Amino acid sequence: MGKLIKNHWARLIVLTAALYQIAAALSAFFWPKIFWDFLTTNLNPAVRPIPILQILNLLLGILAFAWEWPLPIFAFAETAMHRSIEARLAVYPLSALAALLLYQGTNPGIYYLLGMGVYFWGFSEGEVVCPDPWSLPRRRTQRVGRV
Repeated sequence: MGKLIKNHWARLIVLTAALYQIAAALSAFFWPKIFWDFLTTNLNPAVRPIPILQILNLLLGILAFAWEWPLPIFAFAETAMHRSIEARLAVYPLSALAALLLYQGTNPGIYYLLGMGVYFWGFSEGEVVCPDPWSLPRRRTQRVGRV
């Protein structure tokens, strides 16, 4: 049996969350609703008349998608930002919060939380994100006779 590479699993979870967040932001342009409006209506100006929260969710979803699936046109692959799990653990809570505020974005918010948990699990075990997307980390070669 192979070893589970947690950052690849987390990447798939966050890719799902990002696509779902983009779809939720687009549908929220037509049906704006705050998830927490049953408790308070103070957050309603964030979605109506100016769609601030929808635009924020759309931008964060596109950023997460470009970060997790680094296509050559984005020029994001093989950068230090792409290889940094710490940066992901700093940005994805903001994406999760923005998604959880929007009624249509509760599922992507939960997916982001799950992806952050898996990223943290991999980070705590010393995993690294490879410069090549979807590749395996190189094994260190052992030199005989050297200390």
